[in-house]
Amino acid sequence: MMKKGQSSILLHEYFKQWIFLYKKGAVRDVTMRKYLMTLKHLQHLAPETKLLALDRKEYQKLLNDFAETHERQTTMDFHHQLKGAILDAIDDGLLNRDPTRKVVIKGKEASSKKTKYLNQCELQKLIARLELNEEINFDWLIMLIAKTGLRFSESLAITPEDFDFSNQVLYISQTWNYKSPIGGFQPTKNKSSIRKIQMDWRTAMQFATLIKNLPQNEPIFVRGRIFNSTINDKLESYCADVSIPIISVHGLRHTHASLLLYAGVSIASVARRLGHANITTTQHTYLHIIQELENKDNNKIINYLSGLY
Repeated sequence: MMKKGQSSILLHEYFKQWIFLYKKGAVRDVTMRKYLMTLKHLQHLAPETKLLALDRKEYQKLLNDFAETHERQTTMDFHHQLKGAILDAIDDGLLNRDPTRKVVIKGKEASSKKTKYLNQCELQKLIARLELNEEINFDWLIMLIAKTGLRFSESLAITPEDFDFSNQVLYISQTWNYKSPIGGFQPTKNKSSIRKIQMDWRTAMQFATLIKNLPQNEPIFVRGRIFNSTINDKLESYCADVSIPIISVHGLRHTHASLLLYAGVSIASVARRLGHANITTTQHTYLHIIQELENKDNNKIINYLSGLY
């Protein structure tokens, strides 16, 4: 992999070689673009830093410089991508010590975000506003995401053969490349995203009727080029019509997960239903809800213990 002498290669040169050796063709296009963006930041922030000169202080300074113009989570993502290459450099004997050890992640205060999810009453108002006709349309797409927590790309890839109506199960095994002009099926985000999602009986019956005459292996929602902005615009209009917070199509996924957590469904079950690679992702995304539920549990615990004599 090394084209130059080990003592002269720059950090960003090593990272670039590492990306194209280990990541190109092994990760999705969207992930590859994130690695290339990290490379651009690295070239700008540390244009002359040599790999062998990288120690804890130099690495911390690099992260601090990045954090000056980015939020903490973005800085964390930047760090994780660099760390992958640095750990491989250690394994290859190019570095003696891990410069990322005990790193401190900083960053700008997170900007205010739009409402990410609806409560149960608000979701019911949205569903009541949908124009659920006798033929498949984008309103049925909104309904399906709200009921299953699918990612937008996963919902677009749904075909009739993915439904198992006898067991009320929806199989997720692929996504639709809606960002490409030509579209097409592509792999899921990760292995954990290949999953079975249990449906309620009403949703199962509705879709059984809707898709009974459709081609078995063709996506039921795709009719030419699709943009997520089209669905988001429709959602914005509907939310405004019924006077509820405006959310995005991804907000429907957050809504689904949040309502399940509030209903008492375990974090592990929600993680599997969402197709998260690990439970930590779910815990981080819905930390505020988990903390709220823990506070309620603490009250239950105290009330119970107070009754013991």
